[in-house]
Amino acid sequence: MHNMHKNLADLSLETLKKQTPEQLQTQSVTAVLLALGSNYQAEHYLPLVRKDLAALGEIQLSTAFENPDFTSTEAQPKPDYTNQCVYLRLVEPMTLKQLQQVFKDLEGDCHRQRLTEAQTPIKKVTMDIDILLIETFINKNSLSSNKDFEEYNWIVMADRYPFKAHERAGVEELIKVHFLKGHMKQPRCYSK
Repeated sequence: MHNMHKNLADLSLETLKKQTPEQLQTQSVTAVLLALGSNYQAEHYLPLVRKDLAALGEIQLSTAFENPDFTSTEAQPKPDYTNQCVYLRLVEPMTLKQLQQVFKDLEGDCHRQRLTEAQTPIKKVTMDIDILLIETFINKNSLSSNKDFEEYNWIVMADRYPFKAHERAGVEELIKVHFLKGHMKQPRCYSK
C-alpha cells in the first residue's frame, strides 16, 4: 500500500482550508478523518462499522470516549454517546460524493433509522459517521512520474468546524500517534 501519512503529522486545524461538502463533491479523496458516534448498542455497532471501514483501506483509531448528549436536560435526560475518531487511508481514491454514500450505506447497515429519530425526542442512534477532514490528491502533471508534481491537501469540512471537544481530542490523538509511529517524514501540509 502506498504510504502517504506524511501530511497528517503537521496538521494545524486552525490554518487549514475550510470548505463546505457542496464545494467538494467531485474532489478525489485519498484519506479521511471521521467521527463515529453511537448512543444505542455502541458495543455492537462500533466494532461492526470499524470492520467495514477497514475493508475500504488502512485505519487507525483514537480512544473511544463516552460523552453526554449535549441536548440532554434534567427534565429530558438522553443516553450518552460513545464517540471515536478514525483515520482512513483509502485503497482507491473516491469522490467525496461517493464516500458520503458509502458512509450513509454503512449507517444503514447498522440499522440507523433517521425517520424514526426525527419523530422522537430521545433519538436512538445506532451509528453516525461524520467526515471531519478529507485529504485530496492533485496530480499537477499526469504525464510525469515525478512525485514532486503530486500534491496532497487536507481540507476541513466547514460544516463540522469548529470540532466538538471529543472530535478535537480524537483528531489530535491520531495526529500524535502517526507522528510517534514514524509514519511521517518531514511533513508537507498545504493550506490555502
